[in-house]
Amino acid sequence: MFCNEVKGKSALAISRDLGLSYKSAFVLLHKLREAMAEEMRGRVVGGEGKVAEVDGGYFGGYVRPANMKADRLDRRYTRNQSGKRKVVVIVRERGGNSVPAVFNSESRASAFIRARIAKGTTVHADEAAAWDHLHERFEVKRINHEQAYSLDGACTNWAEEYFRRLRRAEVGIHHHIAGAYLLRYAQESSWREDNRRVSNGDQVNRIAHLALKRGKSVDFTGYWQRHIAS
Repeated sequence: MFCNEVKGKSALAISRDLGLSYKSAFVLLHKLREAMAEEMRGRVVGGEGKVAEVDGGYFGGYVRPANMKADRLDRRYTRNQSGKRKVVVIVRERGGNSVPAVFNSESRASAFIRARIAKGTTVHADEAAAWDHLHERFEVKRINHEQAYSLDGACTNWAEEYFRRLRRAEVGIHHHIAGAYLLRYAQESSWREDNRRVSNGDQVNRIAHLALKRGKSVDFTGYWQRHIAS
């Protein structure tokens, strides 16, 4: 019942609807996200004759511009950034599953992508220099989004669809998904996107089963005691 009540809601809405404290709702939601992530452990997508798409989206690290124009800094320079900006990299098989990860920059995702895409897969990516290394291992089709979203059979629409879901969750539900738990939000969106054709009842049963068979939480063991000074 709890899984059904919390589906697609923020911790604030759940605390209000179910009479829980915000802290309790926040922890329970993240434990459900941990359970969803269990299905992605060691996942490899693609294979001979299959297509996978790779893309990255940046979250967090917003720097508020100064009020006076003369005081505003060029936020394109690293020295004027907060250092908290992270990129979610998604590897998604067309008609199949996806797997996300979080890095400081797209260029650091090389080993992750190699490990999560099977040999023989055709990979589609945009023109970002971070994906140049993919040509060494895979047949790669590139798309320049300044020219077109789909051209000569190359596109990253499946990856872009994933980021649309993640952005909607950020703006419409959680309002802030950056920081220490960005990966968990990314994994939740990946799970929901992969199971978008599965009935709500089946989704609830799967999440409940995953949550009940888990051991201790990875992120929240000792969470309630963290405010106590050692």
